[in-house]
Amino acid sequence: IFISIDDNEYANLKLMMDEIFGEGGFVTNVMWKRKKEISNDSDNVSIQGEYILVYAKTGQGALRLEPLSKEYIQKSYKEPTEQFPEGKWRPVPLTVSKGLSGGGYTYKITTPNGTVHERLWAYPEASYQKLVADNLVYFGKDNGGIPQRVMYAHHSKGQPTTNYWDNVASNKEGKKEILDLFGDNVFDTPKPTALLKKIIKLAIDKDGVVLDFFAGSGTTAHAVMALNEEDGGQRTFILCTIDQALSNNTIAKKAGYNTIDEISRERITRVAAKIRANNPTTNSDLGFKHYRFATPTQQTLDDLDSFDIATGHFINTSGQLAAFTESGFTDMINPFSARGLGVPGGASGEETLLTTWLVADGYKMDIDVQTVDFSGYCARYVDNTRLYLIDERWGTEQTRDLLNHIGTHQLPVQTIVIYGYSFDLESIRELEIGLKQLDQKVNLVKRY
Repeated sequence: IFISIDDNEYANLKLMMDEIFGEGGFVTNVMWKRKKEISNDSDNVSIQGEYILVYAKTGQGALRLEPLSKEYIQKSYKEPTEQFPEGKWRPVPLTVSKGLSGGGYTYKITTPNGTVHERLWAYPEASYQKLVADNLVYFGKDNGGIPQRVMYAHHSKGQPTTNYWDNVASNKEGKKEILDLFGDNVFDTPKPTALLKKIIKLAIDKDGVVLDFFAGSGTTAHAVMALNEEDGGQRTFILCTIDQALSNNTIAKKAGYNTIDEISRERITRVAAKIRANNPTTNSDLGFKHYRFATPTQQTLDDLDSFDIATGHFINTSGQLAAFTESGFTDMINPFSARGLGVPGGASGEETLLTTWLVADGYKMDIDVQTVDFSGYCARYVDNTRLYLIDERWGTEQTRDLLNHIGTHQLPVQTIVIYGYSFDLESIRELEIGLKQLDQKVNLVKRY
């Protein structure tokens, strides 16, 4: 977990993180140079840096190695030679200190010019001979020095990152990226994608998942999509945010955006379009799904309370059959649509109920949902085991078709989940009886 914070809250955040994750989970505190120029934001000190606290379950060993930088290779590696022509290389000692835990290996080595060295070596003699055979031992210019192992730059697994990032893009680059996408500064403090790319590559594999608790302008999504396009990765992102209203005097508000999350979503859409324009044959998955946490209206809650499971009818406060539901809908599916919940978007009530159930049942957001037709009724099939029946219009014909699919092993089913409000009692009983007559156990779950 990477948390960006300024001077004002760093001390409190560090204490809180230690309390939650334990001091052993602390990896490092990175100082990121977010401003390249000196500004007059203080009478005494120009604030150029920002902290990034890093925690992980495995502590110090959590971060991945970075590729060797060109500067490091230029400084630390020798040019190819006739003896070592494969590429840039550097000699690494083969000796170890006597006090090193685990010892070492003592034997004599005779160099090409006849000099004999007896030391405590890091490798067994057989391993050393293998290095010699592979031309990976350097004996110095006179071929008589203490042998050293040859390490080629292109064989290196990488190098550890540092806790001072002064060569990563600044906030100015972040603002330029927003300007290039939107044509205006619709977000005040965007992080540069280069910073997020560096963090992502340090933290996860090419098929990992990135979760950003504070989506902001959507830089994390932008960085993930760009990285996948660059290296063929299959990383996915999850962005979380609140629908914080924008002030009337902001550029974003004047541009037609009402909440911060609208900026995030629009950025993802524009980045995807830009990638497609630059590479029409791209194989990157540039789509995304948008989920909202929503609370049903009080009228819908009143309808749920008034439903009598024993009779399958809505009963009003006088104990009489209710002619109309309080929510104004003629069923108990549409109240959970985007319109019924009073939120933007075109989600149907069935989509809302199905998504809610899938999450509650432990499935991932990207689980593959198939549609199965039972005599004109669309059922949702998941995980090759589970069937969801949410829509109305289920009757005898659909039950017969379902039982035939299961009984003839056309469709493996372990559990059927039905939305009780959409089924009359006769249809439920008919379904229960039919399932009991099968030669396999199928669970029937009724949800209200």
